Order: sequence, then C-alpha cells, then structure tokens
Amino acid sequence: MTPAELQVAVRDSMRSAAARRGSDLDLAEGDVVLERPRSREHGDWASTVAMRVAKRIGVPPRDLAGELAADLTGLPGVKDVQVAGPGFINITLEAASAGALAAHIVTEGEAFGRGDALAGVRMDLEFVSANPTGPIHLGGTRWAAVGDSLARMLQAQGAEVTREYYFNDHGAQIDRYSSSLLAAALGEPTPEDGYGGDYIREIAERIVEAFGGDVRALPRDEALELFRERGVELMFDEIKQSLHDFGVDFDVYFHENDLYETGAVDRAIARLRELGHLYESEGALWLRSSGFGDDRDRVVIRSTGEPAYIAGDIAYYLNKRERGFDRCLIMLGADHHGYIGRLMAFVAAFGDVPHENLEILIGQMVNLVRDGKPMRMSKRAGTVVTLEDLVEAVGVDAARYSLVRSAVDSALDVDLDVISRSTNDNPVHYVQYAHARTGSVARNAVAAGVERDWDGADRFDPSLLTHPTESELLGVLEQFPGTVARAAALREPHRVARYLEQLAGAYHRWYDSCRVIPLSDQPIEPVHRTRLVLNQAVGQVLRNGLHLVGVSAPERM
Repeated sequence: MTPAELQVAVRDSMRSAAARRGSDLDLAEGDVVLERPRSREHGDWASTVAMRVAKRIGVPPRDLAGELAADLTGLPGVKDVQVAGPGFINITLEAASAGALAAHIVTEGEAFGRGDALAGVRMDLEFVSANPTGPIHLGGTRWAAVGDSLARMLQAQGAEVTREYYFNDHGAQIDRYSSSLLAAALGEPTPEDGYGGDYIREIAERIVEAFGGDVRALPRDEALELFRERGVELMFDEIKQSLHDFGVDFDVYFHENDLYETGAVDRAIARLRELGHLYESEGALWLRSSGFGDDRDRVVIRSTGEPAYIAGDIAYYLNKRERGFDRCLIMLGADHHGYIGRLMAFVAAFGDVPHENLEILIGQMVNLVRDGKPMRMSKRAGTVVTLEDLVEAVGVDAARYSLVRSAVDSALDVDLDVISRSTNDNPVHYVQYAHARTGSVARNAVAAGVERDWDGADRFDPSLLTHPTESELLGVLEQFPGTVARAAALREPHRVARYLEQLAGAYHRWYDSCRVIPLSDQPIEPVHRTRLVLNQAVGQVLRNGLHLVGVSAPERM
C-alpha cells in the first residue's frame, strides 16, 4: 500500500464515520495528513484526522479514532492500527506492503514525486532581473538558483510556468552606466554615483573597437547614446551567458522600455481611472492606494508629467494578467520589503486578490566566507562578489546547491572551504556521493550476477526488507512526493535539498548494514535481488530531487 493509497483509505473511513451520523462531511486538503512518527515504535504512519474532525460531527476524538482504527485494521497491507493519547492514530504496515514502494518508485521513474495540485494554473515567475549595468551579484545569484529550482517544483505539481526576466533599460541607472562607459573610453574619472570595476573598462574598449572611429570626435549626446545602446546590449549578453552557464534560462525577457513605447503605462492608468481609483492633487495624479491597505496614497504621474516608478510596476502587472497568467510571482531583494504594500494595493485596485494573483518573495543577502574571513570584493566587478566569482571558486553544482538549501528569508553565510571539499561535511558532496554509490552498487551487482527479477522464482519480494535500516530508508522514500508538494505550495525549494540530505544519510546507513552483493562464499538469494531494487529506488529519488534543485547526479565520483 502506497502512502497515497493509505491516505485515500483514511479519508474514506472518515467520511463513512461521518455518514453514520448523518453528516455529509466536507474534508479540507489539510484534514487528512499522514506523518512519519518520531519513534518507529509508534508505527509507519500517524494521523491526527480524528482530532481535526471530531468536533464537526459531534463525537469525542478518541472515540472517532477508535472507529477509524477498526476500519483500517482490516485493510490489505495494514498490520496494526493503534489509538494513542487524545486521538492519535498510529498505523503499522505489513513488511511487504511497505517494501512494495521500492518497486513502485522504479516503475514510476522520473514521474515519482510529481503531482497535479497546480494542474491548469498558468504562473509567471519573475526572478533575477538584475539591471544590465554590471555582472550579477550574489543576491541575484541566489535568486537565480532558487528561482529556477522553484520553477521546476511548480512544474512538477502540474503548473504551466513561464520564467521571466524584467530587463530594466529605462531610467537613471542606465544613464549612470552609459556615462561611466563613456568616461572610461575617454580616460575621464568615473562620474559621481557611476560604476567602476574592470568590467566597465573592458566593455568601453569593446565599444570603441567596434565603432572603428574616434569617439572623441562625436558630440557628447551622440557618444552617450552610442555607449548606452551598445553598453546595455553587451552587458546583457554577458548576463544571459552567465545565467545559461549556471543552468538558468528564461522564457521571456521583458524590456521595461516597452511599457512606455507601446502605451502599456497609459492603458493601465486609463483602466484605474475607469475604476475610480485615481485622483488629481497638487498637479500630480495619485492612486488611492491607502484604501487598499497601503500606508499612504501613491503618485502615479508627477506634476512634471513624468510617470513615477510605480506607473511601470502597475503597467507591468496588468500586462502579465492580460497575457493570461493566473498567478504572478516576483522574487525581490531584502531592500524591496517596503514595496509590498503598494504592490498589493494596486492588485486590489484592479479587482484581483493580493498575495494570490500576485505573490512577492523576499530574499536575504548572501555572504561568502573563505579562510574564516568574508569575501567582499570581486577582481572584475570591484565592489561586489559576482556569480562568476562563486562559480569559479566552487563550480556550478556546489554553488547552486548551497544557495538553494537554506530558506531565502534568512541571511546566508556560504563557507567556500566547506563546499569545496570532497567530504561528508559538504552537503552537495554528501548527496551526490550517495547517488554515485547507488550506481556503483548496481554495476557491481550486475557483475556479480545479482540482477533484478520481477517475475521469476527468485522475484522481487518486498516482505524481505525487514532490517531496521530498510524500514528507515523506505520511510524516507515515502516522504518525497509530499516534500515536493509542500516545497511548491510554500515556495520553499530548500525543503527538497534538506530532504535529499536526509535520504542520503538513511541510504549510507543502510549501505553499511545490508548487502546487495553476497560474500564470495555465499549464494545469491532473493533478498539480494530485492535489495537491488531498493538501491535503484534510492538512486531514482536522488536523481529526481537533484534535478529539482538544478544539480547534476553523477554516476561516479
């Protein structure tokens, strides 16, 4: 019996108990939850459904738990059901029923762990969106790893996900970038509030070389436009290449400038005006955002006639909704926390649901540590440590895994010395080595004559998986689909990474205790073939999980 089948059985039993009392019970998604008990003495699965539901149908929780236990005890594959405390239900499965999961995983392959909770939902996931004024810094690098992993997990739950990069090619930052490039080309000092670092000089030299003439002969405004157009293009090409090399590619690159050139800003303002949410005061046009939970009203069009920054945000959100996205997710840095109120206000003003049609995920900063000291500057960028610096130091796999394995709403210290080691204290090595070990065991088993047999006399027999480490390992394997579902629902991809470490630990303990290959003086028995299937199941789940966090699953290490 799989966990999903057991959950259905508990749900059906609960509905039957309610029907016996004349109640047409409406069970919520969170009512029937199966959890692994902390102590294996309490069985394979535990449920608090009786305590959650008892009051709704007018029966004491422990009495209701007793009824459910009686129903479940007779099910095939269920060995024992006990009621504990005020109404806990502890379920123990037959060894064969628990062990059958291994064959199920091998049969499901890449599909194991996937679900349909988000089937039919169109989601736009906007992340990184670094300004094309310099290499991607560590904050953007963290969002690249987390955003791509989250997209994979949402897709694993059936969502149609579009990865989107908001290309900021409009505004003062681009002006400062262009001026910095021109100054570098002319040998002038970096402008106040301009950009420094070797990359500015490198790009300026490339623009001069491609121009083929004397940029000094150009009028200042023409020279600035040249360096703006070519400088943004070259920097953004570098950003896209860096992200691609990091395993992150986007479906849409949306240019901020298009919001103004296509009239999207004007259309969004006209829509809010039609809805009655704009008013004029002091020569400016205001959004009545305080009426939708913001701490104050916001200027949309300044008294000068220029759009305020929020005008672009409003237009961009409406554009996404007009493109057919049900939910829009935006991943922002910690310095944007104060933006949430105003963003949710205009979502509500459009008649949408804040935190549903638009979700904001806020990430904290990353600090790199080497030799016990923080790394603070890049050789190339000058003022920040970049994506390229991190990858050069530890490689893509270690970089991505290290950035994904912690909750994004907390600051992260990454010790480069630890994640560079080929030792068990390096989490990515620990997990990847477990996968490589499953491959080694499988290869050695075939060489020794131990092969998977589904139908013969020595076929796979899950009832033989009785060692305590096998029970533990099967218990961890059972948790994978639920872990992926929760990671997607809560927008917390670190849950999958931490799960993989738990699975790797259980596998290493099993490997130390149970043999897939018999000793040289012993015959090959059904238990060896059965354990080979369990070994393959672990390898499959490790591959599936590593794929979700965008990390390779090596066959050899």
